[in-house]
Amino acid sequence: MRKTGIVLALAALLAAVVPGTAGAVTGWTTTGSDRARPLDESQGLATVVRPSGTTIRYTGIGTVPADLAAQGWSHVGDPGSAQGWYVEPYQRDDRGAKLFRVQAPDGTWADYRHELEPWEANNNSFAAVSPDARWLVAGEYGTMDRLLVHPMPGVAFTDPGRNLPYASAVRLDHQVRDVQGCDFVTATRLVCSSDDPDGSLFGTIKPLLQVDLAGPLSGADVTGHVTSLGRLPLESGCSGGFEVEGIDFDERDGTLRVVVMSPGVCVAIDSKTWRFHQ
Repeated sequence: MRKTGIVLALAALLAAVVPGTAGAVTGWTTTGSDRARPLDESQGLATVVRPSGTTIRYTGIGTVPADLAAQGWSHVGDPGSAQGWYVEPYQRDDRGAKLFRVQAPDGTWADYRHELEPWEANNNSFAAVSPDARWLVAGEYGTMDRLLVHPMPGVAFTDPGRNLPYASAVRLDHQVRDVQGCDFVTATRLVCSSDDPDGSLFGTIKPLLQVDLAGPLSGADVTGHVTSLGRLPLESGCSGGFEVEGIDFDERDGTLRVVVMSPGVCVAIDSKTWRFHQ
């Protein structure tokens, strides 16, 4: 009897501190998770497919190169990749510019700076490369009705000594909040991870979003229809605020990965990269 009481008490304690996993997000089935390290896997990830081999690269505070940090590039966001090209987005705190660190399929690196438009937020939360590697989609933090589009550095824009221009926007038909990452599933569909802590936009906090474009990116503004697919999994041994981070779609086997960092001290213990399949 006493042992049963202890078991029930422990169960009640765990129920109080471990939020239940959300129901499967629409169109995707949760298939597992891997631990996400807070220093070098806490911002995002990208699958880089090349003839020499395929790698999954993560970003975090511990992956910021020392030379970039010394120049004031203090934050790296969710990277992106397509056709063997790999892009890391960086931001600084002085509204000076944004930086996209680009690795070509042959392994060479180049840094492309983008000077902010007068209306542009300085956040550089993610980089998503279109499947044809002609366009780079970037995102601002906060409540937004747009995604920003640049010509793909190294492919459609090849001079790192010049300002990487703003080309167009994905005009969203529904506001989004605190989008931390997006990736292309097809030429006209992106999936995005939102760290929205409020829940008023879609009726749930921390949603997985789907953005369906009216057509492939071409350099002109395009409409994006936004749908919430439901709340991402929030599981931890600690209570408090989770932080949804970057996202990646692995075209090899259709795996969708989303990084979710745990609250408090559990950030180092049970943060996860969740895996989904359609």
